[in-house]
Amino acid sequence: MALTGSDIFKVIFAIILPPLGVFLERGCGADVIINILLCCLGYVPGIIHALYIILKY
Repeated sequence: MALTGSDIFKVIFAIILPPLGVFLERGCGADVIINILLCCLGYVPGIIHALYIILKY
């Protein structure tokens, strides 16, 4: 699966602010809530989850 131009920007947003990357990919839903909780527990789990969501969809 190839990355598009918008995916590259989403990955950059996911590294800087993980919930924003997830929001841009999936919209406001359970994935964003999960990502916010993961970011509260630790920044790295939030990044991993955001990258997973962006690269999966």
